[in-house]
Amino acid sequence: MKEVIKNGKVLARHILKEDIQEGLNFYSKDEEFIQVGAWSYPKDKELLAHVHNEVERKINRTYEVLYIIQGSLEAEIYDIEEKPVEKLLIQKGDILILLESGHGYYILEDNTKVLEIKNGPYLGAEIDRHRI
Repeated sequence: MKEVIKNGKVLARHILKEDIQEGLNFYSKDEEFIQVGAWSYPKDKELLAHVHNEVERKINRTYEVLYIIQGSLEAEIYDIEEKPVEKLLIQKGDILILLESGHGYYILEDNTKVLEIKNGPYLGAEIDRHRI
């Protein structure tokens, strides 16, 4: 896992498909607004059923997670002051966690497919974001 850090603050985490090991592994800190984990278990492993409790949370920023299903892209990571920090090559099977940062993407292959996950609720583009 690679972290993009500026002034001691983690802006993004890039998890390569090879980073996903057997068992349950989380790539986020407990206090972050989005929780990202991956699991890998052998056949016949049983995971106990559960329900998540209703818990009030205060969230003041949107975080984003990308999973690259097919293809690849270049992600440019910006700090919260909108200054470019780093470019990352994100490929099929990789995960990108975007925390307190800005970001832009350049698609590198035709038919690139990405699963995007954000915390909600979504309040619309005018409230949730602005262009750099």
